[in-house]
Amino acid sequence: MSTDPAPPEGVVGEHALRADAHRRWEEAVLPTLVRYATIPCLSPDFDEDWEAHGHLAEAASLLHGWASDRAVDGLRADVVGAPRRTPLLLVDAPPTAGAGGTVLVYGHLDKQPPLGEWREGLGPYTPKREGDRLYGRGTGDDGYALFAAVTAVELLDGAGIPRPRVIVLVEASEESGSPDLPAHLADVGDRLGSPDLVVCLDSGCLTYDRLWLTSSLRGNLIATVTVQVLTEGVHSGSAGGIVPTSFRLLRTLLDRLEDPHTGEVRLASLHAEVPGPATGAPPDWEAAEVFPIVPGLELDGASDRDRLTRRAWAPAMAVTGMDGIPAVRDGGNVLRPFTTAKISLRLPPTVDASKARDAVESVLLADPPSGACVRVHFDALGTGWAAPPLEQWVDAAFTRASEELFGAAPGVLGEGGSIPFLAMLGDRYPGVPLVATGVLGPGSNAHGPNEFLHLPMAEAVTVATARLVQAAGARASGPPR
Repeated sequence: MSTDPAPPEGVVGEHALRADAHRRWEEAVLPTLVRYATIPCLSPDFDEDWEAHGHLAEAASLLHGWASDRAVDGLRADVVGAPRRTPLLLVDAPPTAGAGGTVLVYGHLDKQPPLGEWREGLGPYTPKREGDRLYGRGTGDDGYALFAAVTAVELLDGAGIPRPRVIVLVEASEESGSPDLPAHLADVGDRLGSPDLVVCLDSGCLTYDRLWLTSSLRGNLIATVTVQVLTEGVHSGSAGGIVPTSFRLLRTLLDRLEDPHTGEVRLASLHAEVPGPATGAPPDWEAAEVFPIVPGLELDGASDRDRLTRRAWAPAMAVTGMDGIPAVRDGGNVLRPFTTAKISLRLPPTVDASKARDAVESVLLADPPSGACVRVHFDALGTGWAAPPLEQWVDAAFTRASEELFGAAPGVLGEGGSIPFLAMLGDRYPGVPLVATGVLGPGSNAHGPNEFLHLPMAEAVTVATARLVQAAGARASGPPR
C-alpha cells in the first residue's frame, strides 16, 4: 500500500497526473515535436522571404493538425492569417459541463537562426534525443508550449477534473519583437473573451529541481548604426592616416552608450531602481558553471547574487551583428567605406522602450565624429514587464504544483530576456493574473547552438499548467459543495 498522504479533496494525486503527463509526452507529443524541430521556421527578422519560403505556415499547419487530433470534446483549432502577416494558431477547448471561467495560455512557434557551430552529431534542424534532453532549434523556445498547454487540458479531462475554457494562442513573430501580435489581438479579441488567468510558457527556470515563477522581464531595443566615411573603398596605403576609419568612428559612437572598460550603460535614462530581490531565495547558482566561458574570464558583477540582479534589472548592450566588414580571408588592404553594427540594448523592466529609443537616437546622432555620415535605424521596440503581486489563489496553485512535483517551493526569478506579449496582455487585460514560467534552464541555450528541451521539466510545466487551469475553474465556479 502506498504511504503517500491522501491528496486534498477534489485533487488527483501528483503521481497520477505526472505519470499520465509522461505517457502522453512519450507517445503523443514527442513524435510531432521532433517533426517541428526539423522545420527552419525562422522569425521574419531572420528570413526576409519567410512568406515565400512557407516554413512558418508549415509549422503552424503541423501544430494545427496535432491539436485538431486531440480527443477533447468540442476542441476547435484555427490558423488565423492575413496578407503579409505571420500566422496565428488558436486552440479553443470549451469548458467541461458546469464549469466556468477562461484561461489563456501563450506560446510561439517562430525560431531564432542556428547561430554558431553546433556540437558534433547535433544540428539546429536535425533533432536528437540524448537521455532527458531533446536537442534542436525551437524545442524549448518555444515549440513545446502548445503541446504542454493542450496536454494539460487532456490531463484534467482524463482525470475527470472539471475545468474552465482554455484558449491556447501561439504566435509566429515573437523572436522579431511580436510586430504582428497587436493586429492579431485586434482581430481575434472577441474570441478571447475576458480571461480569468493568463499563463505564459515562454520563460525560464534557474534550476530543474522546482518550478520557477518569472517576476520580471527586461525590455529590448534593437538598432543598426552605420558610419560612412567614403563613397567607395580605397587603398589603405593611400588613405590610411588621412581618412578616419569607419570602424574607429563607430567605436567612439558606441562608447557614448557603453563604458568600454566596465560594460556599464552610460545613459541614466536607461537605468531603473530595483524594487526588491531579483530572485526569491534561489539555491546555489554559479554563473561560471552556467555559461560556457573560456578559462580565466573575469565576469561582470561583484557576486553571483549581484549577477542575477544585473541580469534582471540592469541595462546591457551587445553588438550582435556587423556589415561592411569582409571575412578575414577576404580582407585586403582597403580602407572600407562604411561599418554597420547591429546592437541589442536590454532595458530594465520599468523603462519605457520608446523613451529609451529617443535617448539613444539623440546621443548617437549628436555631433557626428569627424563629420562622418551617421545613420540609425530602430527595429521593433519591446518594453519590459514587472509582475504585479499574484492573487492568493494563483500563488497557492503554483506553490502546490511545485511541492507536488518536486517536494520544494517554487523559486522566483527576474529574467533577462524579453516577451513582448506580456506587456501587451497587461495593457489589454489590466488586473488579470498573469503567470509566466517555462523550461529554459541551465545549459538549454535558447538562441545559441545546442539548444535543448529538458523533457522532465516540460512534463512538470505541463502538470503545473493543469493545476493552474484547475484552480481558475474552481475559483470561477465557486467553492465546492
